[in-house]
Amino acid sequence: MDVAPSDTATWPDALFDLLKAHQVRQVAFVPDAGHSRLIRRCQADPSIKAISLTTEEEGMGLLLGAWLGGERGVLLMQSSGVGNCINMLSLSILHRTPMPMLVTMRGDFGEFNPAQVPMGNATQAVLEAMGTLVRRADHAEDIVPTADATLRLAFNTFRPTATLIGQRVLGAKTFGKE
Repeated sequence: MDVAPSDTATWPDALFDLLKAHQVRQVAFVPDAGHSRLIRRCQADPSIKAISLTTEEEGMGLLLGAWLGGERGVLLMQSSGVGNCINMLSLSILHRTPMPMLVTMRGDFGEFNPAQVPMGNATQAVLEAMGTLVRRADHAEDIVPTADATLRLAFNTFRPTATLIGQRVLGAKTFGKE
């Protein structure tokens, strides 16, 4: 896929185009500022079921059901939500089901909230410990190729994968603007 964002402002649109190219029909998410533009694009597209979750682990069951029903899905979440999903990742491993995740990072580059740091620091290691293939994008131009690779890995190898979108790309939040 040759869709590459030229700057930070265009990567959500390029990710949306990538999801369409991969025939993703279900997008599960817990509302997240880092994914807000991508979420709005998915909600506006009648060919995509954009499903708001109350907690991230619900997305694991939803994506398993989507796959069993013949549809591809993706879970959008923030790194703090990864901790909620760890036990449920076993579903993907046990049932050889694709489980692609696009994760906006918190707790790394320039973080203001100390509560975000522990999970942000552990996200990649925890996902890998549960058998997830993880790749990280810390520059806007790396997001789409990295997401493309993890989507291909998920749908071709029937396993959980994750693209971690670094806080350097998203911009560090400041007190009062969370």
